[in-house]
Amino acid sequence: MSSQKEVPQLTQSQLAPSQLVPSQLASSAALQGNSFLSKQFNGLSELAQELQGIEFEDCCFQDCHFSESTFRKCKFIDCRFVRCNLSLVKVPQCQFSGVEFEECKLVGIDWTRAAWSRLSFAAPFSFKQSILNDCSFLGLSLDEIIIEECKAHDVDFREGSFNQANFTYTDFSHSLFGRTQLLEADFSEASNYDIDIFNNKIKGAKFSRDEAIRLLNCLDIELMD
Repeated sequence: MSSQKEVPQLTQSQLAPSQLVPSQLASSAALQGNSFLSKQFNGLSELAQELQGIEFEDCCFQDCHFSESTFRKCKFIDCRFVRCNLSLVKVPQCQFSGVEFEECKLVGIDWTRAAWSRLSFAAPFSFKQSILNDCSFLGLSLDEIIIEECKAHDVDFREGSFNQANFTYTDFSHSLFGRTQLLEADFSEASNYDIDIFNNKIKGAKFSRDEAIRLLNCLDIELMD
């Protein structure tokens, strides 16, 4: 029998900068004028990479891994991410328009670092069956955003505008709402939200009857069976 010990494999994020595998995506972008149109990306592994000034339009990413990577001043237009891991991704000065995330892991992303236009005619992105734990949307105006069938634990929605949003079937455990605009937002079948009715604007919002009792938590009353 062999007496050799198995050598542990380092992940991309554990390597020193000089040991990082060069970004295939960045190299490919440089050959195409830093832009991709209607491109399909499957199984990319771009961990802890720095990607700058790349424009993606009508592109689809499937089963890709971008954990701990930085997308700096990139543009995503009408793109789709399916079963991708984007946890701890940084998005300084990135632009998003019509981007869809399905069955993705998006833990710990500070969306406030992106570049947001004051003139927005459509929701910049939608999230479906994804994990958004520990993300921040603090102070952002993202009316009509879709966060459907997601885990959104410890997410910061304070001082933002999410009017007419679709929050159906999402778990909002320990998420923060304060001075948040939620006019006509749909919380049907959503759960574990704590929304102070005096400190948030919820006129016209929809809530499931069984969960809507949570809205009374801010009142100094005792509920009796």
